[in-house]
Amino acid sequence: MRFIVSTSTLLKQLLAVNGASSSSTVLPILENFLFEIKDGTLTVSATDLQTSMTTSLAVESKEDGKVAIPSKILLETLKTLPDQPISFSVDDKTFSIEISAGDGKYKLSGENGEDFPKIPVVENASSVAMPASVLGEAINKTLFAVSSDELRPAMTGVYCQLSPEHITFVATDAHKLVRYRRLDTKSESATTFILPKKALTLLKSSLPSDDVHVAIEYNNTSAFFRFGNINLICRLIDERYPDYEAVIPKDNPNKLVIDRALFLNCLRRVVIFANKTTHQVRLKISGSELNISSEDIDFANEAHERLSCQYEGEDMEIGFNAKFLIEMLNNLGGEEVLLEMSSPNRAGLLMPQTHDDQEDVLMLVMPVMLNTYA
Repeated sequence: MRFIVSTSTLLKQLLAVNGASSSSTVLPILENFLFEIKDGTLTVSATDLQTSMTTSLAVESKEDGKVAIPSKILLETLKTLPDQPISFSVDDKTFSIEISAGDGKYKLSGENGEDFPKIPVVENASSVAMPASVLGEAINKTLFAVSSDELRPAMTGVYCQLSPEHITFVATDAHKLVRYRRLDTKSESATTFILPKKALTLLKSSLPSDDVHVAIEYNNTSAFFRFGNINLICRLIDERYPDYEAVIPKDNPNKLVIDRALFLNCLRRVVIFANKTTHQVRLKISGSELNISSEDIDFANEAHERLSCQYEGEDMEIGFNAKFLIEMLNNLGGEEVLLEMSSPNRAGLLMPQTHDDQEDVLMLVMPVMLNTYA
């Protein structure tokens, strides 16, 4: 089997799917790309058995065939080569591969492509389409709040709710929660599923910047994303997601509006002086004044800052983990944010002050018990 392809074209496609491959000691073949040629089209696949990615590109070839090529050595070689035609010759019996590029020749041993795990296809699937920008924004807004606790597998992914009215993405780790809703993207039928973090991370890095439509197909076990010449398929997390609506407090009479960038930069400074384990900051609100303070008793560090704000409600003091607030403010848009609270021991809600007609973002953060220092 022989084929010729441009180094830059091949490298770009390999980098797009490389994240799906796995350095598995149990199945070493997962450290390979599967190269499959049919009618002058090369399809490259990578998988870790849970998540798979494929891409296709045109090559010069007179014959069909397949071979598994070690991904690491191939990528490292291509990264050092200038943009030029490169030819691959594969021995159909031993699966040894000879690569010729300019005046260089490189040999490596491949494996039988038939031994590579079959890339699953989604059968009996329902489908929905959405712009890449909407999907990308949904992933950006929720991925940071996903839990890494393997004992609660449902929370290690993003919960997707599709309905004829809107589409909702939810992520939580029990300390913070994000609900991202789009009113301009809908599904004909109502359904829910949980997408794993790895698949979403791969999607985030490979979604195109131009606003193409992403076709999403799904059934009870898998989801399939298709855009451009890239396909991503992942196994869904087969767990029941917690009732997130039940934890969002409905009655929050205390409302604080503040400049997002000012609040964010203030928290970044004040958290430096906070306890390194709890990252606790204290918000003391009275009138149109917000006092933010932190203290690390072990090292006698403390910080105090005062910001002006718009505030409706009773004077209150509440403690939060500053790291969570910083993450949320980083992922919120708009110049001003609204923080709604009811009492110091109930969750606060953070959202943009000005609402987009098609986008509804709500972030919830649990308070931390305040120390009794003066």
